[in-house]
Amino acid sequence: MKINWNYIKMVFLLVLVVGLFAFSSKKNDKRIVSSPEINFNGEENLFITHETVSKLLIVNQGGVKNVPKETIDLNLLESALNSNPMIKSAQVYVHVNGHLVAEVEQKKPIARVENSVSFYIDEDGNFMPLSTNYTARVPLVTGNVSKTNLENVYKMAMKVKNDAFLSKHVTSIHQYKDMSISLRLRQCPFEVYVGGLAKLDKKINNLKVFYKKAFKEKILSNYSKVNLQFDSQVVCTKS
Repeated sequence: MKINWNYIKMVFLLVLVVGLFAFSSKKNDKRIVSSPEINFNGEENLFITHETVSKLLIVNQGGVKNVPKETIDLNLLESALNSNPMIKSAQVYVHVNGHLVAEVEQKKPIARVENSVSFYIDEDGNFMPLSTNYTARVPLVTGNVSKTNLENVYKMAMKVKNDAFLSKHVTSIHQYKDMSISLRLRQCPFEVYVGGLAKLDKKINNLKVFYKKAFKEKILSNYSKVNLQFDSQVVCTKS
C-alpha cells in the first residue's frame, strides 16, 4: 500500500495551525489588561471628563487594570458608558497587547433650557444635563418647556443652528403656553414673534429681508415687536 505523504503533511500542518491558534487564544485571554485609554471623538470641549469615564469603567467592572483580559465584559462596559446622559455613543475594546481602549462620542447641545430645572437639548432632540466641566454657547430656551415637551423648541433650535443668519443673531427662544414661538436677536430691542412653526422657512426669509432693510436704514431700535405670523408681510410695532 502506497503512503500518501502529501496528505499526511497537510493533516499535520492543519493540526499544527489549530494547535498554535488555540495556544495563542488562551495566552491572549490570560493577558493582563493595562490602564484604560480614553479617546473623545470629534470634540475639543469636554462635557464629561476622562476621570468620569474611568470611574464608570471601574465601577461597572470592579476594576479594569491588572486583570486578565478574559474577565473583561466589554458589552457591560459599553452599556455603562452609553447609559450616561452626556454620552451619545461609546465603543470599548482590548488590543492584542492587552491595552483597553474606550472610544467616546459626546452629545452635542444646540440649546439650553433655563427654567426651574436647567438642561441642554442635544442635536437629536433629547435631554442632556448641564456640565460642571464646560458651558456651551448656545441659545437660551425659556417659557413653557419641559423634558417631555421638547419637539417644538427642538425644531426651532435646529433651524437656528443650521441657518447662518439665525445662528449669528438669535440669542434666545421663548415658547408660550399655546406652543407659539418668539425669538430675541443680539443687540436688538424687539421681540420676533414667529407664532406656529408652519411655513417656518418663509417666515425666516421675511425676517431676513426686514432685518437687512432696517439695518441699512438704522431703524432696528425703533421697534418693540416684529410679527412674522402672517405669510406675506412683517408687521412691526414701534417702541
